[in-house]
Amino acid sequence: MVITYYGGQFVKIQQGETVIAVNPFSKASKKKNIRFGANLALVSLKHPDYNGVENLSFGDKAPFVISGPGEYEVDGITVSGFASSKRVGAEERINTIYALNIEGVRVCILGAQPTVEIGSEVIEGIGQVDIMFVPIAGGDVLSPADAEKIAVTFDAKLVVPVAIEGADDKNLKVFLKEAGAESAPVEEKLTIKKKDLEGRDGDVVVLIPQS
Repeated sequence: MVITYYGGQFVKIQQGETVIAVNPFSKASKKKNIRFGANLALVSLKHPDYNGVENLSFGDKAPFVISGPGEYEVDGITVSGFASSKRVGAEERINTIYALNIEGVRVCILGAQPTVEIGSEVIEGIGQVDIMFVPIAGGDVLSPADAEKIAVTFDAKLVVPVAIEGADDKNLKVFLKEAGAESAPVEEKLTIKKKDLEGRDGDVVVLIPQS
């Protein structure tokens, strides 16, 4: 599995020939548009920084789009989406938390989760997490301290902070301190296999946003 991070909450996960795009930037976003072909697109929130599925058709690839709660299976990958309330300005919207099984690896994407308050049914439905992507920007999403609490709640083996601007991001420094992971490795891409997760317990890996 190869994981690439593009900033915001935009992540690409590639397993063999299968490409998964998570929360891609749309053409209406102020963030730099990035295009590539994807088999599967996951959208956590109806917002330009999360729903740019129009940028994911390239060559002979066009994504199957999942943009809300439910149970899905695409190319042998099972996806469970769980609803979590999210306020955007004065409007109440749904943030979708996703849990994926990718060849035996359980991946959790919290999306625009604003608080540590996640229902017990959702926690049970997500289950044991191998790799968790957790936002740490504060404000409309989790604070660095709350992000660490959620990672501990799910007993994630590997934690990847998102919603960061780079290795010098101030919220990232706070999160790493909260997690006791000031010496966490900093990578441009993360290449990992299921066997590499054995013995891991809340390990943090920082991915530098790629342009």
